[in-house]
Amino acid sequence: MNHVEKRAIAGVGGIFALRMFGLFMIVPVFSVYGDQYTHATPFLIGLAVGIYGLGQALFQIPISLAADKFPRKPMILFGLVLFALGGILAATADSIYQVIIGRALAGSGAVSAVLMALLADVTREQTRTKAMATMGLTIATSIMLAFAFGPMFVDVLDISGLFWLTVVLALIAMALLAVIPTPVRVLKHNLADKSIGEQLKDVVTIGDLNRLHFGIFALHLTMTAIFVILPQQLSAVLGLNVRQQGYVYLPLLFIGFAIAIPFIIIAEKRKKMREVFIAAVALMVIALGGLALAYQWGAGIIISLGLYFIGFNLLEATIPSWISKKAPVANKATAMGLNSSSQFFGAFVGGALGGILLTHSPALAWSILALVMATALFFIFTIDHPPYLTSATLSIPENIDIHRWSQQVMSIDGVDDIVVMDKEGVAYLKVDKHQMDDAARQQLSSLTPTVLDI
Repeated sequence: MNHVEKRAIAGVGGIFALRMFGLFMIVPVFSVYGDQYTHATPFLIGLAVGIYGLGQALFQIPISLAADKFPRKPMILFGLVLFALGGILAATADSIYQVIIGRALAGSGAVSAVLMALLADVTREQTRTKAMATMGLTIATSIMLAFAFGPMFVDVLDISGLFWLTVVLALIAMALLAVIPTPVRVLKHNLADKSIGEQLKDVVTIGDLNRLHFGIFALHLTMTAIFVILPQQLSAVLGLNVRQQGYVYLPLLFIGFAIAIPFIIIAEKRKKMREVFIAAVALMVIALGGLALAYQWGAGIIISLGLYFIGFNLLEATIPSWISKKAPVANKATAMGLNSSSQFFGAFVGGALGGILLTHSPALAWSILALVMATALFFIFTIDHPPYLTSATLSIPENIDIHRWSQQVMSIDGVDDIVVMDKEGVAYLKVDKHQMDDAARQQLSSLTPTVLDI
């Protein structure tokens, strides 16, 4: 990775980590501390926790639509401001209803898809899966750390202090936006001329994208349900309390990620993304089936959970990269917004389903989740390979009109996309080698001091 991509990954990853940590450190403690608010009931306490995810699911798409029409960074800043304002409302609350409103407001700042689209803008095709995999690990690690540190912090800060801490984390995340390069996207077609309906139609009519949306829905449905069902089993079978269970999840997550990395590299470099993707879904079906068969055996639970985390990391790494390859260039954020909405709606359904399954036998609960993942495997199996385009990095000539130069580059046959970073003096091209002939290569060479190898 070059220095621009490293800066982008550090900035986007930092924003993701701060948001996720601020959100999830509330989850393991609010059921205990929530009854200190007036009008609190078990249902309203649960609603205060879950309303954030529902807000994310509802607002990902409109914010992502806007981020394809307007610059991405202001949309991210707007979302972080909403996140901070929601934290302030919750921190100053004495009523459970104000907490619910605060959490809903924080959830409406749904910028996950826009962050992923921004990262896709400033990373080349050949490094994108690594970048997305890094985001997957960052998000998962921040969630695990939040579950571990939330109970520790609440002893010192109280529940209102945790909400104030989310506000501080939001402000730090805003500052991190300055670290991320500011790309200028140049499109062959003006998206401003399209209605929202046309913009959505360009995305929802692509069958393979819908398969990926269903895949992320099933992934996060089962993941959320697992964390509802599993604590009781780890307590009953291994005698672990809630705090001790974090020491089980964290190493399994890192081991699963370490095992997944070689397959992520194979998927990208050897153009085997479809094979790796299908194998990952199948592995998760096997893992959930293993939990159904070995739910009374501690080693069986650990092994099955480890297999699940391998598949989880593979899908978390490959789905965003696949969407960035498959989505129309002008609608990248819209496609990622639909995917993020599917993800958060899956988490919302998974939480509700997990609560229902708690009243049934573990064997039945795990079997139902295995069936959900098997349905996803059936639906996804016909997916085609993603398009594999080539990325090229160009040096921007000095003392030129950037917009005019970009349009000249985009007019060349075979150039599919260009992202310009004026301050860094570079531009990324997405190129289809099969459409670029020698004349097009010579034309491109005349527009840059870079020695091209396309």
